[in-house]
Amino acid sequence: MSVRVNPRPALRMPATHPPRRRPTRRAALRAFVDGRAKVAFDYATAALMLVPALPLMAACIALVRLTSPGPGIYSQARVGRGGRVFTLYKIRTMRFDCEKLTGPTWCKPGDSRITPVGRVLRKLHLDELPQLFNVLRGEMSLIGPRPERPEIVTKLREQVVGYDRRHAVKPGITGFAQIHLPPDSCLQSVRNKLVYDLFYIRHRAWPMELFILLATGLKMFGLKRLYYRAPRVPTEQ
Repeated sequence: MSVRVNPRPALRMPATHPPRRRPTRRAALRAFVDGRAKVAFDYATAALMLVPALPLMAACIALVRLTSPGPGIYSQARVGRGGRVFTLYKIRTMRFDCEKLTGPTWCKPGDSRITPVGRVLRKLHLDELPQLFNVLRGEMSLIGPRPERPEIVTKLREQVVGYDRRHAVKPGITGFAQIHLPPDSCLQSVRNKLVYDLFYIRHRAWPMELFILLATGLKMFGLKRLYYRAPRVPTEQ
């Protein structure tokens, strides 16, 4: 007599999803920073900064116009939150139309395209002041990963694993990567900065935001040694 053995029943997914866990304090704080409080802080701070920045920008623009041919302010397409492209404004620090033959390329140390006045503006980060208008337009934040040009982003997506994860938040005028590392100049420098950007996105909170703003001010006045602690590199662990 043969014994009939029932086949092993197939595993089934529950009909309903399990109840969501209550958010942790860190998650709640993170949502708070990402929400209206951060937006309100960006708007209010950018508006206050524009009061002394406007005459300073006017002086910088006039100096650029007097020392090199071309406009005082130029615009560039940049990739923002969610991959959306927006127009970023800066005070011109390079020769006008210097990428006409080469296309978009990174600025490297000792770059001959930078004008003498532009070199000073870059060192003091005064060329970034027009981006306060980008903050008021809701395209940027005061703090976040630096936005890159679409042509370069297309290549970096293929060569740097996880690069698009930095587009989860609004790009910033300054950021955690910017206060620790020099501007991008090669693929390895992009990978290094991506580590810092992802660390910021995961751990951002008000104390960290205020630290970045303070460190940015110190860096502008050549006092980076007061906050910089090398060679520790943040991780996502």
